[in-house]
Amino acid sequence: MECTVSWTRASGTRSGMGFVAETGSGHVIAMDGAPDEARPENGGRNVAPRPMETVLAGTGACTAYDVVLILKRGRHDVRGCSVKLTSERAATDPKVFTKIHMHFTVRGNLPKEAVERAIDMSHHKYCSASAMLAKTAEMTTSFELLEG
Repeated sequence: MECTVSWTRASGTRSGMGFVAETGSGHVIAMDGAPDEARPENGGRNVAPRPMETVLAGTGACTAYDVVLILKRGRHDVRGCSVKLTSERAATDPKVFTKIHMHFTVRGNLPKEAVERAIDMSHHKYCSASAMLAKTAEMTTSFELLEG
């Protein structure tokens, strides 16, 4: 797997903190820094997600993918899945994630036990992103099951 990240700058200037990632699979992800009122030349323009937001989003996608796949492979009638991630970060650099909670909303005609098992399997066995973040963050999960 590979990825190239390039600084995009701001319209021909040396300021701005925008970056574009070009993935090995041929996709593009834009990222930007937060505006810095004290030193505008060091801040972003708030036109794309922050890099750490993309880490959190990627983790959510990784685990949701696992949960749906595990339920489908178990021949369960899964019709929807979303996960809301909330996090806390360290106060000092490097500002790693220290707590991450994942709340899943799964829809379908499913046994509660199957959803619990799929989330547990993703969290403890399959999701590479969760496994990496668990090295610094306390990871917790919860879920709600919606019928139909």
